[in-house]
Amino acid sequence: MKKNKNDAKLLKKALELGMAFAKKQGYNDLERYVSSTDKVECIYRLLVQYKQITPLAVDQEDGVNMKHKLVLWISRLLPPDHELLK
Repeated sequence: MKKNKNDAKLLKKALELGMAFAKKQGYNDLERYVSSTDKVECIYRLLVQYKQITPLAVDQEDGVNMKHKLVLWISRLLPPDHELLK
């Protein structure tokens, strides 16, 4: 996996957008009751369910790979000239 210097900020942005997407789908209380580690998994699984991202292989489903998938997802959604992609 290629690391970007802005991966942490991209992950934070992905979680923000993912939480907004979850709220639109009816998952209102995720922010209050779910730890940050579990938020990554919840958002990942929600995006897979709604076919926004392709799922990882079962043997590769761990926190690091899920975070990387979320970073790739947000990187594709942001405009090419966005400051986090530079």
